[in-house]
Amino acid sequence: MNAQQIRQTFLDFFRSKQHETVSSAPMVIKDDPTLMFTNAGMNQFKDIFLGNSPVKFPRIANSQKCLRVSGKHNDLEEVGHDTYHHTMFEMLGNWSFGDYFKHEAIEWAWELLTEVYKIDKDRLYVTIFGGDQEDKLEADMEAYEFWKKHIAEDRILRGSKKDNFWEMGDTGPCGPCSEIHVDIRNDEDRKKIEGATLVNASDPLVIEIWNLVFMEFNRLANGSLQPLPAKHVDTGMGFERLCMVLQKKQSNYDTDVFQPIIREISAISGISYGFSVKSDVAMRVIADHLRAIVFAIADGQLPSNNKAGYVIRRILRRAVRYGYTFLNLNEPFIHKLIPVLVNQMGSYFDELNTQKSLIEKVIAEEEASFLRTLSHGIGKFNQYIESNPSSSLIDGSFAFELYDTYGFPIDLTGLMAREAGKDVDMAGFSKGLEKQKERSRKDASVELDDWIVLDQGSKEVFVGYDKLAVETKITRYRKVHSKGRDSYQIALAETPFYAESGGQVGDTGVIEAGNISIPVNDTRKENNLIIHITDVLPADPGSVVKAIVSKEARQNTANNHTATHLLHQALREIIGTHVEQKGSYVHPDYLRFDFSHFQKLSDNDTAQVEKRVNQLIRENSNLNESRGIPMEDARKMGALALFGEKYGDSVRVIRFGESVELCGGTHVHATGQIGLFRIVSESAIAAGVRRIEAITAEKAVSYYTGQIEIIAEIKEMVKNPVDPIRGVKNLMEENQKLRSRIDELNSSLVNDLARKLIEEAVIVNGIRLITASLELDPAIIRDLTYKTTAAGDNMVTIVVNLYEGKPGITVAISDTLAKSGQLNAGIIVKDLAREIQGGGGGQPHYATAGGKDITGIDRVIEKAKGLFK
Repeated sequence: MNAQQIRQTFLDFFRSKQHETVSSAPMVIKDDPTLMFTNAGMNQFKDIFLGNSPVKFPRIANSQKCLRVSGKHNDLEEVGHDTYHHTMFEMLGNWSFGDYFKHEAIEWAWELLTEVYKIDKDRLYVTIFGGDQEDKLEADMEAYEFWKKHIAEDRILRGSKKDNFWEMGDTGPCGPCSEIHVDIRNDEDRKKIEGATLVNASDPLVIEIWNLVFMEFNRLANGSLQPLPAKHVDTGMGFERLCMVLQKKQSNYDTDVFQPIIREISAISGISYGFSVKSDVAMRVIADHLRAIVFAIADGQLPSNNKAGYVIRRILRRAVRYGYTFLNLNEPFIHKLIPVLVNQMGSYFDELNTQKSLIEKVIAEEEASFLRTLSHGIGKFNQYIESNPSSSLIDGSFAFELYDTYGFPIDLTGLMAREAGKDVDMAGFSKGLEKQKERSRKDASVELDDWIVLDQGSKEVFVGYDKLAVETKITRYRKVHSKGRDSYQIALAETPFYAESGGQVGDTGVIEAGNISIPVNDTRKENNLIIHITDVLPADPGSVVKAIVSKEARQNTANNHTATHLLHQALREIIGTHVEQKGSYVHPDYLRFDFSHFQKLSDNDTAQVEKRVNQLIRENSNLNESRGIPMEDARKMGALALFGEKYGDSVRVIRFGESVELCGGTHVHATGQIGLFRIVSESAIAAGVRRIEAITAEKAVSYYTGQIEIIAEIKEMVKNPVDPIRGVKNLMEENQKLRSRIDELNSSLVNDLARKLIEEAVIVNGIRLITASLELDPAIIRDLTYKTTAAGDNMVTIVVNLYEGKPGITVAISDTLAKSGQLNAGIIVKDLAREIQGGGGGQPHYATAGGKDITGIDRVIEKAKGLFK
């Protein structure tokens, strides 16, 4: 079977068992503060496990895109070095939500593996949970009894809590699990060592292939377990590992999932797969990382310097570094691999086809940018070597700076160091790395108490589309400890507060409890639960409270959100229908809108877009809202959807005139309420993606008022109230004439002073030495020293300069002397800078330093004269 057939066989099998087949959720998670990426097949069903969403289909099967690169589930460092770990992988899974349990899950897993996929039964082992004293849990004998019907008892192994008790995180749904392992060693090796002894022993050829999780507990913050109201099944089988087993390979990378990509990497690099261990690892890393990067961008996550975008950028740069270091690939190449991946996986994941062009452009630009950064880092490294010729050790803090600022892996720094005959201070590097990790841990440290449930049966309902205030009750709350301060998360039976999602910020306002008004600082959504963030609790949490949204903030947010829809329409009308929304951020004070377009908007285009949005505002189109309509009906209405979003079967459609979009945010009742729209900036955020920032309503009025005030002030300054532009031009022309005159005078000064200093140069051991103490603009000093060193092949100029009360030193050496290696300006200037309590550096032929002790100027001159005797 090829990979596509293997995936389809799994889905068809569970469809025959009355499972609803659903599509993969996006790999990038938008509205869950606890996760950046989908790292397990169950993530999209977390709300069902927690009881926050109703069960639509009691049985489900799918193939889920997953990414494991951070936190508890982090496989990044193993990728490429072993045969079976990956960043991005597919998880084949089947779920039961309160329907079947252990018996059916075990029976169907065995049937699929042995009767459909025809895996040899004598190569299989299973594990069950062996119990845990700390949690007061007995061994899972129920699963043991079911397995006995299919497999010999000596192949049913008892596992520890670590291996056979699955937990979503520190808290949340969990339960015992039963793993299925397969031994793919050759017959000779199997005879030597019993496979049972290698299960969960990190043997690359005796591996877990399927995990059947039996969700029956909820882990509380205090560590105790509470039974779930309904029992669920959550299974996960690694698609890539399954392909390895069925295609009789001993590495995931030897299957048809990865080999077409690896062959293309080999063709581009001119290095055969199998040539060396290092080049093989590099090809595997690149093939793996390509999939992670491409799927993340297809799901709407562009590389950036923040959060999920930063993770994707680091993965991409890691792939580039491996190609650069081990495959001699010094030009962008990863984007050339995308057609191969799309050809392999586009038939099942259609987003690869629709976003192919964007993905190629984004990755190509990211590669080129990082290769420039690598070049800067190499230049920085070479400067360090030149400035420290006598040191045999690269300082660990400098190695960490290269890693942290320029993205240099420590092995690349080590390789360059060895080429220069030096070693790297690894202890110092590790110290810097540990400090960085500790800062990250402190920044991310958040402790959550358990929910205090006040009303178990109540379902939280959002009523904020229709109301800004409502009497309600607190259904649950919990305390949060973060960065030395405590806060509370509160859930309400009914709430008018909009939770941050879809690019729109969460509402603020107050919760009134008796005579006390408690500010709501933010509103967020976690696992489909709307959470209100406050600093304190009502004195009586069980009493009736009044939830009131800030009317002004909501109105301003609605203005900006509706304006993004009108902006989208205007861009498609004026720039072209290729424009697609790639993201947005809607705040009470401003809006951001990201869209696909492959060049900067001209000033005229920007003006026309702004003009069109204001026309749409003045048309005063009424809000036409359709809630809970079938997705198919929304498509027929022509509703635009945001790429990378996963929509349910029922959606909300927002229409203003010709603008029709799927949207869950808050909006104005008519576009005229927005008043005024002003674009304040247009820029690139990635290859093929532009960003417009804009303001509306009072903010836009204030902007224009400020501009009018500036113009009035300019009129007054140029004494030309009729034509201030002509007045400014006159000033600029006059200023240019004066600058030209100053440049002429400075040039004359440099020539005269250089001639004088060259005449006064003294010869010391064959070197013509110039020393001088001056008080001039540093730019003049630079030009002066260039002229003096150009006067001969043996010139050395050392100038101490006092400018604006601060001392500085410039050392310039003629090229011939510098290239001979006899003298190094960088070393000399560092030595002299001690006399003025300063420091500096530069290149062998030219270096500068600054300091703070002006009393040391004379000492610098004396010391400089003595250096060459």
